[in-house]
Amino acid sequence: MITRRHALGLLAAPALPHLALAQPALAQSAWPTRFVRLVVPFTPGGGIDSVARIVGARLSEVWGQQVVVENKPGAGGNIASEFVARAEPDGHTLYITAAGLVVNQYLFASINYDPAVDFAPVTLICLFPNLMIVPSSSPFRSVGELIAFAKTNPGKLTFGTPGHGSSPHMAGELFKHLAGVDLTHVPYRGASPALTDLIAGRTDMSFAVMASGLPLAQNGQVRALAITTATRAQAAPDIPTIAEAGVPGYDSSSWFAFVAPSKTPTAVIQKIQADTVAVLAEPAIKERLDKLGLTIVGSTSAELAAHLKVEKERWEPVIKRANIKVNE
Repeated sequence: MITRRHALGLLAAPALPHLALAQPALAQSAWPTRFVRLVVPFTPGGGIDSVARIVGARLSEVWGQQVVVENKPGAGGNIASEFVARAEPDGHTLYITAAGLVVNQYLFASINYDPAVDFAPVTLICLFPNLMIVPSSSPFRSVGELIAFAKTNPGKLTFGTPGHGSSPHMAGELFKHLAGVDLTHVPYRGASPALTDLIAGRTDMSFAVMASGLPLAQNGQVRALAITTATRAQAAPDIPTIAEAGVPGYDSSSWFAFVAPSKTPTAVIQKIQADTVAVLAEPAIKERLDKLGLTIVGSTSAELAAHLKVEKERWEPVIKRANIKVNE
């Protein structure tokens, strides 16, 4: 598993050794020979979409070919995952993914791809907390107040998410389990519609990714009650953790990563990984991602593979214990 401490250590490492990996790829192939499709599993406007567009725009400049962001929302990311799994493995399809790639196999009765076989790990882009937020008009000003209401009104409070299997969904299910409350999950087809309804008060709360939730809290559109990690976030040091706020042991972090269709040539994977890590280390890109509350990682492909394994082992028992099922 790649911890926040490990992530910070990777940040300190020079990018030049990674860049050296790209040279054999350049010698062996003219890749990319045309535009690169960057598939996003949710609608425009959410945190994962923002990161895709920031990193993708810079990679367009590096590669001299357009990186086209293509949003394919639906079925908790399964539509996008299946599309990428079946794409030509020539390096011209790239996938920015998150928790759903790991957990959907336990949530859905069936999926039309194999997460362990159909994808080649490229790099873990970043780690970040989720933010527990409520509408600015909400009567709840603390996690304790919300829990007290939820315990006397089981099932009445709703939490909106970008979809089944998303990190906000998993953070909410873990909260339900550890806080001993019954909340009603309302899945959307992306973060933007989920947050629109939250702001309007049509749902009661969300566990938004930091990149989406923090700007809304900072401009007063929502109220931030807590963050999901065990320690406070540098980007928002005044916001308590959920564990501090009354749910001991609560700790949940999220991540975004690049993967490609399996059987993509190793040399191409190495070049994408090396160039992405170099882009993430650029001060201008780092500053933009830091403002979203993200901890940049830029891992090796092997480190991402290990991270996915740990995430699978972490969430499988949580989902099965809570008997979480998706009827779609």
